[in-house]
Amino acid sequence: MVEDNKHWYAVRCVFRFDGAADQESSYEERITLWQAGDADEAIERAEADAQHYAAETAETPGEYLGLAQAYWLFDEPGDGAEVFSMFRESPLDPDAFLAAYFDDGIGDGPD
Repeated sequence: MVEDNKHWYAVRCVFRFDGAADQESSYEERITLWQAGDADEAIERAEADAQHYAAETAETPGEYLGLAQAYWLFDEPGDGAEVFSMFRESPLDPDAFLAAYFDDGIGDGPD
C-alpha cells in the first residue's frame, strides 16, 4: 500500500566489478523499488543503497558508477506491473542497436 503523498519509483543504478587479472570488468544494471515523495528522494535513497551494495553486498566488491535513473510506476507493484521504461532515439538498425546497448558478451557486439 502506498503512503499518502508517496509513489512507487523504480531506480536503475549501474555498477562495475573488476574481473580477475586476466578478465575484463563486469557491469551490472540493477533496478530497485522505492516508495518516495518524488523522483529526487527515490534516487537519493537508491544511491545510498547502491554505495552499500557495491561495497558490501555484492559477491565481489565493486564501484557504483554514479548513474541513477528513476521511473515513476504508474501501476502499484504487482503481477505484470511496469517497473521501468526508457526510450532512446537512434539511427541504428535493430541488430546494431541491440549490440550497442544490450550486448551480453556472447554475440557479435561492438568491441
